[in-house]
Amino acid sequence: MKLLAGLFTAFFLSNALAEGAQRADFNSESASAETRHVADWVVHSADNHGGDKRALSFVIVDKAEAKVFVFDAQGKLRGAAPALLGIGIGDTAPKGIGDRKLSSIKPQDRITPAGRFVAQLGDSTRKEDVLWIDYAGAVSMHRVVKTKDRLQRLASASPSDNRISYGCINIPAKFYEDVLRPAFKGAFGIVYVLPETRPAREVFASYDVEDKAASQ
Repeated sequence: MKLLAGLFTAFFLSNALAEGAQRADFNSESASAETRHVADWVVHSADNHGGDKRALSFVIVDKAEAKVFVFDAQGKLRGAAPALLGIGIGDTAPKGIGDRKLSSIKPQDRITPAGRFVAQLGDSTRKEDVLWIDYAGAVSMHRVVKTKDRLQRLASASPSDNRISYGCINIPAKFYEDVLRPAFKGAFGIVYVLPETRPAREVFASYDVEDKAASQ
């Protein structure tokens, strides 16, 4: 009887842990361990909820892999695509960089900042709709400028040549139209830009979902 009771308890606990450990659904898309860690944490902790407690669509930008992941409010992947990023290596853009002329920004200062951003669609200075990530810092996610060089870099299999912008995140035009814009149309959303100089846990105070569920 003791053995049977023990097996039943183990079965009950394992199922309870599985049910409690909500995770993001990547739908077989390949992703780095850091991306999966943050996506699972967002879903489990409900960090993508707005001020009215309503769940919002969210995006994860993996700078190391030069890849963008767009999720719906429940954490199901809408789609993923390669991206072009700031040429500067780092996670914090210089103070006041959004007020500077592009010609005055040195290559090392052209950084795509890491962090959690409340984002929304809006117009750029060229009157083109973009997803504003950090308006004060002049950082947005937008359709790639269709120059031969940028299109080749975006199509490259390696992320090593995807650093070219002043800090904005360039994505394929079709991906912007079909995946990103519908996810943010008429609503705010959250963008998580993963750091490249330190662990994601230090930036987002995130936790491992499996460990959290086990401890509970």
